[in-house]
Amino acid sequence: MPGYQVKHEDITVEGVALLHIRSLLDRQQFSDPDGSAEALGISSATWPLFGLLWPSGMHLAAAMARRPVRAGERILEIGCGLALASLVSHRRGADITASDCHPLAGAFLQQNLDLNELPALPYCQGNWSDTVDSQLKGPFDLIIGSDVLYERDETGMLAHFIEHHASEACEVLIVDPNRGNRGHFHRHMREMGYTMDETAIEDHASPGPAYRGRLLHYQRTARPLVS
Repeated sequence: MPGYQVKHEDITVEGVALLHIRSLLDRQQFSDPDGSAEALGISSATWPLFGLLWPSGMHLAAAMARRPVRAGERILEIGCGLALASLVSHRRGADITASDCHPLAGAFLQQNLDLNELPALPYCQGNWSDTVDSQLKGPFDLIIGSDVLYERDETGMLAHFIEHHASEACEVLIVDPNRGNRGHFHRHMREMGYTMDETAIEDHASPGPAYRGRLLHYQRTARPLVS
């Protein structure tokens, strides 16, 4: 593809068959000939981030491989990037929709579905600031994401996006690599009636520094009454 280079890897997630993943070659890739990414506020520095496999995404995929597939449960992955967790869930038979704001995320997802001979997986391009015009067909019973708390977000934009698409009884799973922005998100989720617990993740298996993060689990049995 003119403008960027790609690579192919075989990715192992315990509990599911091997996945063949097409990703960007490295963080130096960039191509935005029509300015579509720039129009969405995606800079040349952040443009390639969607197309790489990140440790937080690997741990979210592992969590979804361990989670029982529940009949009738509708799942949404936000900020999916290469959507590894969605691919794992889809391969296991879960009803999952992937979403991301990057203009190429949907194309990469389709290519990876084809590479793994998987059927169509619902995808929606969207931005967390755009709840009213979102094309997502909710509500969803489980909403998941990895490394999505990369801003302080005092106003609760992400939490309100989740609320807009959440069912009355909903679970939220977020893998966070200890970026230090959990406090505001915790508060907004608590105000929306969610309880929270977290599990520490420490992974020394990968090359380089050990991965340290948290699996954040939010749960709500019913929406709080508005007084």
